[in-house]
Amino acid sequence: MNGESIPPEQSRGRLKLPGGRAIEVLLFGEAGQQSAAPALSPQVERLASPPGIGEDRLLHLCPACASHFVYPTGWSEQGERHWSIDLRCPECEWTDTGVFPQKVADAFDEELDFGVEALVRDLRSLASANMAEEIERFALALDAGAILPSDF
Repeated sequence: MNGESIPPEQSRGRLKLPGGRAIEVLLFGEAGQQSAAPALSPQVERLASPPGIGEDRLLHLCPACASHFVYPTGWSEQGERHWSIDLRCPECEWTDTGVFPQKVADAFDEELDFGVEALVRDLRSLASANMAEEIERFALALDAGAILPSDF
């Protein structure tokens, strides 16, 4: 669905999921019914048009230095399907504010979620490695008789 044309018997819609996320769906009509749009359930919101080139922007990528670490410093809703987002790159200090469609904001949110997961994984790994080193030093100190009851 990345910018390809949609046959006339198809249209796009957005299905809102219970967790607050939304997914884009293709809605199919009968062949030959080009003017009749398929019926939508109340949970599906029809998208106005196929995404344009400007809507394919990846907000986590810095246009100045190509860093993958751009993050939002602020955001607010701009209508029903757009967000105003303040962006910052921590590597080159590039900043920008723009209004982006929901599709771009959702993709950015997913990238931020992936980043948080990676940071948490790394934090757990480092904490585990640090704890293992502390345990080893403590065990060596015990064996050497360097820890006395008065140390507690």
